[in-house]
Amino acid sequence: MMQAQMKPMLERRKETPEQSAWWNKLSLAQKFSASSLGKFGYELTFVRKDENDRLAVLQCSGGVAVITEDGEINTSPDIVLR
Repeated sequence: MMQAQMKPMLERRKETPEQSAWWNKLSLAQKFSASSLGKFGYELTFVRKDENDRLAVLQCSGGVAVITEDGEINTSPDIVLR
């Protein structure tokens, strides 16, 4: 009997979010929200720190989302990326 060979699925991401250097800079609430957005294709791009808190910035197909330190998600932020 011939056994069917399964082809491995290709992973589009190079690394998991947890392996990202930015991941360790997130609060627990931000990690939870980032994981939720990851299901829709968003990837953590960087973390911006201002005077009061850290803002996680994620991107997906040209779209941008930000997550405040308390985990609040904004998919229409007023932010300019260079």
